[in-house]
Amino acid sequence: MSILILGLLIFLGIHSLRIFANDWRNRQVARLGEKRWKGVYALVSLIGFVLICWGFGLARQHPVYLYTPPMALRHLNSLFTLIALVLFFAARVPRNHFKAKIGHPQLAAVKVWAFGHLLATGMLHDVVLFGAFLLWAVVLFVVSKRRDRLAGREYPAGTLRGDVLTVVIGVAVWIAFAFWLHLWLIGVNPMA
Repeated sequence: MSILILGLLIFLGIHSLRIFANDWRNRQVARLGEKRWKGVYALVSLIGFVLICWGFGLARQHPVYLYTPPMALRHLNSLFTLIALVLFFAARVPRNHFKAKIGHPQLAAVKVWAFGHLLATGMLHDVVLFGAFLLWAVVLFVVSKRRDRLAGREYPAGTLRGDVLTVVIGVAVWIAFAFWLHLWLIGVNPMA
């Protein structure tokens, strides 16, 4: 469990600099330059991500059951994951109503994904992983929305084309993940 927690601290820590150390982050970007900063940021993120994956795999070998979710919640998680993937791609597809309305659809995606997985799983390592991501996403979403309001930031209006493209990509990736990739990458069949 300690490797999982270390990975979460590193990964979520670097992704929390805008929350807790925005001035320091801005000084580092100015000192290193944007490209070098992004390189350091990506390297630290990758180290954290690898530790999360490794630590989660190790923790799964020694499960500690906290609760047993009903089967209906496991199936409901598939819907949460579909919504999360649509929101994830809303952050990337230009001019869609999701981004225009939410402002930070990727953070909303993380919240929905983590919450759904907390409903569907009940082991300690699941609660640590998904609970950490949920807490992080909630805090960063609130901070980001406040920063947007203070800056007077407005997002481009959405279009039907942007909406359709966002939903089609999200559904296609969800199908691939639900029926093949989740089992192959994670070792769990979400459709079972």
